[in-house]
Amino acid sequence: MGYTIAEAAIEAGHEVVLISGPVDVDRPRGVAVISISTSDEMLAAVRQHTSRCDILVMCAAVADYKPAKVSKNKIKKRGENISLELVPTCDILTSLPADRQYLVVGFAAETENLEANARKKLQEKNCDIVVANDVSRADSGMESDENEVTILFRDREIKNISHAPKKIVARELVKIFENVCEKRLTKKIA
Repeated sequence: MGYTIAEAAIEAGHEVVLISGPVDVDRPRGVAVISISTSDEMLAAVRQHTSRCDILVMCAAVADYKPAKVSKNKIKKRGENISLELVPTCDILTSLPADRQYLVVGFAAETENLEANARKKLQEKNCDIVVANDVSRADSGMESDENEVTILFRDREIKNISHAPKKIVARELVKIFENVCEKRLTKKIA
């Protein structure tokens, strides 16, 4: 979905920087891609580029945990159990400043209580918008070329984009993001 939104934003005339981990998806033309491999690299790249952005769209979460220690060498099989200590990764959305000048869009991939869980994420992670989708369905969301989303806003407004190809969903999302940015700009000028 992130790559499709990046492509739709380029089509709409926007400059796009796509920060991405390893994926098996073709890169959209005209998009600057920052390749990362770890959650720490993602955090650093987001922090580096948010100072110059109008909209930050966080489509996919990095892993919630990472190994406490990383071995430089292969860990040889010894015929016994091994335990790995995991530590939480930084929550990038939560780490963003509250007094920022850019719009923050988070995504909520949910399997139950879609609206309630997305509303909770909107508040707890200090997002301006949360785009929620039901990932329990095989015909929508991850691993599908189609999606259906519910968009929640801080003012409690809710919009839905019905089941459609991701390209159409992405174009509609970009229009929504543009409208929210325009409203914010108008408020600042007035």
